[in-house]
Amino acid sequence: MDTPPVFPLFDAPRFLEEGNAEVNQHIAWLTLNRVPDAAFIYEHAMEWLLESRHSENNYKTYRSELTTFLHWCLEVEQISPTEVTRRTMNRYVDYCQSPPGHLIAYRNVAQFVTDKALNERRPNPLWRPFLGKKTDGAEQPYRLSDKALKTKMAVLSSFYGYLINEEITERNPATIWMRHSRFGAPAAVPAALFEEDEVRVFSDLQWSYVMNTAHTLAESNPERHERTLFLVSLMYGCYLRISEVAARPGFSPVMSQFRRDSKTGIWSFYIPVSKGGKKRTVAVSRELLDALKRYREYLGLPALPAPNDTTPLFVRHRAAGRGRDQGLLNANLGIRQLRELLNELLAAAADAAMTDGFDQDAAEMRTLTVHGIRHTGITHDINYNGRPLSHVQADAGHDSIDTTSQYLHTSKTERHESAANKRLDRLRD
Repeated sequence: MDTPPVFPLFDAPRFLEEGNAEVNQHIAWLTLNRVPDAAFIYEHAMEWLLESRHSENNYKTYRSELTTFLHWCLEVEQISPTEVTRRTMNRYVDYCQSPPGHLIAYRNVAQFVTDKALNERRPNPLWRPFLGKKTDGAEQPYRLSDKALKTKMAVLSSFYGYLINEEITERNPATIWMRHSRFGAPAAVPAALFEEDEVRVFSDLQWSYVMNTAHTLAESNPERHERTLFLVSLMYGCYLRISEVAARPGFSPVMSQFRRDSKTGIWSFYIPVSKGGKKRTVAVSRELLDALKRYREYLGLPALPAPNDTTPLFVRHRAAGRGRDQGLLNANLGIRQLRELLNELLAAAADAAMTDGFDQDAAEMRTLTVHGIRHTGITHDINYNGRPLSHVQADAGHDSIDTTSQYLHTSKTERHESAANKRLDRLRD
């Protein structure tokens, strides 16, 4: 079976979560030969799409627009979506208004079909990303209406909003393009980090409940939650994005990413692929190293990994029933499975806070996302542990010290408390 000229990337939700071998191969090829962070962006695109899974119409619209945009970025322009600017977006609009003729279809077809002989989902060779019209059976010149163009930009603006929240990028080229276009859409001005959305960071009390709950769960159900305890410790201690410890096409995290400097004896955690295809090394604290020892000893491994230790970092306990890892027991967990483990922990921690009478804290904890663990680690290190901004910047992988500086005294309550006793005249009685 042939493949279409534009490779569809996102099957229906029930199939998307299982993974598709052909799509994974395609993304891996793009990552190796075209755009280094293609797989990284693809995993985030999946996560964003799955948030709309309960609205079939929205899901179909979002995936079609996203597929077209990612094809244009990764294959036509051969750039990461994080590199797109207002000027680049102009080229994309021109592309959508006058697409290559072989990418235009004149009837709706499914993006994926089931190959009954192989019992697997495959890209539909008849699918095209652009849909033209016929009049009396005759194909009409392709035209992109203003309404359709606005829809494209709205979808992309929403996607970039997600990437900004996940700290994958700092700009929204779709919103910027709309603001300066003939449509004159008003600028969406994001609030400063945590300025109006403080619950994105756990307070000291709330974080204590998270860690205490992780220890309690690990002791009561070690088979499931020793893994959870180490996962949350690593995410917090190294300010990790969940994509940096999850398996994805072309990347499977292993124990030897923990590395010891032979000269200093200092341990660090190496991240080979992160935001923008970059790599970085994060300093490891003594307590995190103790957490690693505990986790490895539970797994029956030596206390610390050797340089060639290929043991998967986080493995599933039950073999996958379907998808690319079908039948594999010790395959690395992906973003969705790790997110489920952490969400289970955060919910249990909120329940514990509620039981102890901290109703408001529990309510705030229920609004926090997994990505808040990274924000919390950065915030606590700067404001409570007193780490230099430059050290935190390097470990967090921030391009600019200005980004790191936004975490200084992020809580309004703390700022107000520290200002309450300020004197206007220190020498006046």
